[in-house]
Amino acid sequence: MSRPASPILTDQDVVEAMQSFSNPPINRFRMLSVCLLNFCNGLSDSAPGALIPYIEKHYDIGYAVVSLIFVTNAIGFILAAFFVDALRGRFGRAKTLMFAQTMMICGYIPVICTPPYPVVIVSFFFLGVGMAMNLALGNVFAANLQNGTKMLGAMHGSYGVGGTIGPIMATAMVTRGGLIWSRYYLLTLSMTVFNLAFAGWSFWYYEAESSHALLTPMERTASRQNSSPNVRNEPKQLSQLANMKKAFKSKTVILGSLFIFAYQGAEVSISGWVISFLIGTRHGNPSAVGYVTAGFWGGITFGRFILTHPAHKIGEKRFVYGMVIGAAVFELLVWQVPNIIGDAVAVSIVGLLLGPVYPCATAVFSRAIGRKDQVSSLSVISAFGSSGGAVAPFTTGILAQAVGTFVLHPIAIGLFVIMLICWFCLPNVRKRTE
Repeated sequence: MSRPASPILTDQDVVEAMQSFSNPPINRFRMLSVCLLNFCNGLSDSAPGALIPYIEKHYDIGYAVVSLIFVTNAIGFILAAFFVDALRGRFGRAKTLMFAQTMMICGYIPVICTPPYPVVIVSFFFLGVGMAMNLALGNVFAANLQNGTKMLGAMHGSYGVGGTIGPIMATAMVTRGGLIWSRYYLLTLSMTVFNLAFAGWSFWYYEAESSHALLTPMERTASRQNSSPNVRNEPKQLSQLANMKKAFKSKTVILGSLFIFAYQGAEVSISGWVISFLIGTRHGNPSAVGYVTAGFWGGITFGRFILTHPAHKIGEKRFVYGMVIGAAVFELLVWQVPNIIGDAVAVSIVGLLLGPVYPCATAVFSRAIGRKDQVSSLSVISAFGSSGGAVAPFTTGILAQAVGTFVLHPIAIGLFVIMLICWFCLPNVRKRTE
């Protein structure tokens, strides 16, 4: 059977035509922008793992209380899912991304001032809102370029670069620089201010410059609204509500949310608590083992930049099985081998194997979801999925307070098993023609 070379495009159909990294040329800067946004997210997300021992000492609090920052961060992620699509549809991507950076600035400024700990907890809520919006809009932009898996690999690899640099900078600033833990966030604040300007500039004319066929229905509505000021808002609001309800009914969205919940839970739990495990259980030197988290994020970075290419060739669905099973095996080694150097190497390999999982999963989800539903659906997946980045480390903190930090490893391995079950249950969807 022959296939038409150019499918008929309608507002209801999935649009097969795709932009590329260099067409239009401004996409180079847009891709750089989403990479820098994710880089800053990585700087922010990876730092608590290295800073937790110093936060506990500064405020004289335990594992359970300090882990509340993960909870409020996740609440921000979840809340963002309900309005990121509406903001983007009404104001466009540029202003929505600028709003996201403003929310993050509102979170960083109080933390830098080293306020009472309840204020720190609230500040992480604002960081969660901003990072969730960065992630949702960046995922949709990168996934809909040609070679979407590679673009997602570069975007999430940038997150890994930030995750690698963050613990190194945080540990050095506190141990060698003699600075208080909160001064680290001067670095992330500066980066966020730059991202506000750069994202606004690069995406400012996105809706106007994109061809009509390449825009989602909501973006076409926004484009028409710019030229027709009398267009009523009610149909658009109803469309946004319908898209959100549809997302919650999708099997792909539900399984994707559970998969990312487990992935983020394992990733944040390992990066957030492995240093406490090495100090409390392996009796490591805090100034030395503080860099182990950097090795974990370095592995993630290397995996996202290097392994996403063979994943695209082999097939993302099959590739992820091998990566998750391998990560579980090496996590078991970290648990059972009582050697700090061996544990540090194994943790880095866990990061290497987990690295390509998120971009591969996002590519699979985007193929299973129609273009007009992608922002709302991927927002739900990233927001509710990322709540695992709070539930798992918070649970780890509670149990660590009661029985010891070794609980990190059975929790992480259990989350890997959940990932495999969800991945097996996902519907198979063939790759789009690019």
